[in-house]
Amino acid sequence: MSENYYAKSLSAQKLYQVYQTKYPLVKRYLESEIYFVKNNLKGNEHVLELGAGYGRIMKELAPNCKSIVGVDISEGNVEFGEEYLRDTRNAKLLVMDAHNLQLEETFDVVLCLQNALSAMKTQPLEYIKKIMDLTSRRGKVFISSYSAKFWEHRLAWFVEQAEKGLLGEIDMEQSKDGIIVCKNGFRATTHSPEDMDAIGKASGHIYTVTEVDDSSVFLVITKG
Repeated sequence: MSENYYAKSLSAQKLYQVYQTKYPLVKRYLESEIYFVKNNLKGNEHVLELGAGYGRIMKELAPNCKSIVGVDISEGNVEFGEEYLRDTRNAKLLVMDAHNLQLEETFDVVLCLQNALSAMKTQPLEYIKKIMDLTSRRGKVFISSYSAKFWEHRLAWFVEQAEKGLLGEIDMEQSKDGIIVCKNGFRATTHSPEDMDAIGKASGHIYTVTEVDDSSVFLVITKG
């Protein structure tokens, strides 16, 4: 499955529908992830979000930072997001491939949330160097993925998305060990705490790996 799946098949209104879930624990997971970042912001930061979609997270974080820029590969997401973020004056969405970032400035906080590092299909031990180049000295990088404890809820959420026609039918036999497989070839993976530890070490900076609310695993790197 192409790495551009999210740009071509699950963008804009379809991506918005992904988050209109009937599952309370999935809603709580989404809120807890955002709250963890909010709790680490002072209010004066310039923030960058990679794989920002239509700006769902940006809109929530904008009141807690000086400015927030989001990049996403999907033109549809950015077009939809411009309307979604219309009243969020310190937020800006850009069409940009996360594999070929063309940003001249650096940021106090760089975000790669909601399992985006996996969705980008990068080589994370190499990609972290690009992320750190975008981070100001003493700035922080937040990377999140799913906790293994959240597996049943995550799988149910993906089944819900398939039932809405947002994804292909889930292959329940092949979906296991943190990997969700659709019968059309789409695969959604995760990064384990051990993976996060390896990425943190590869960054060459101080880092922590933290589980949040039994649903997310966060790698937080502080650039020295």
